[in-house]
Amino acid sequence: MTSLVYITSSITGDNSHSTRLGNEFVRQWQARNPEGKVIHHDLAAENIPHLDGARLGALFTPAESRTPEQQAVVDFSDRLIDELRNASAVVFGVPLYNFGIPSTLKAYFDHVARAGVTFRYTANGPEGLLPNVPVYVFATRGGHYAGGPADWQLNTLLSFLGFKQVETVYAEGLALGEESVEKAVQAAREKIATLIAA
Repeated sequence: MTSLVYITSSITGDNSHSTRLGNEFVRQWQARNPEGKVIHHDLAAENIPHLDGARLGALFTPAESRTPEQQAVVDFSDRLIDELRNASAVVFGVPLYNFGIPSTLKAYFDHVARAGVTFRYTANGPEGLLPNVPVYVFATRGGHYAGGPADWQLNTLLSFLGFKQVETVYAEGLALGEESVEKAVQAAREKIATLIAA
């Protein structure tokens, strides 16, 4: 079955431009894939645990030695990984918080990035093990930061896991007045239409 994994990470929910743009893309994707399945994680609502010593220890403990609590940690990670492994496409709604991705989104990747499972080290460097399906990032910012550290962080994480087909749709200048917002959002919507039609 065709499936799309949709990750939103804004703390303002449906009031967020990144979520609204992501929602628009997903609606159009569903119109073209009526039998497709959408798996949506709202990281602000789901409270993805941040990585700590106990969770890290669980991920490195051999299966035969895990406690029930440790197995629950691994099962949670495995479920997120399986969703990505079986996805036909992945969509991220990503606001910019203090020049970086939201900490909840980083926590999500901390549960997904596992040596020997979603990446491995080789003589030629790290190799991502997840399928190279299309990834669409809806990046919204108050100012203009395209190509800066926030892009580097997210793109590095995605590439590290094996995702090389990353299309980023920006809506920037959202704190610079209504005209700037209208222009940025309209341009992003036009880009969505182009991506869906491709």
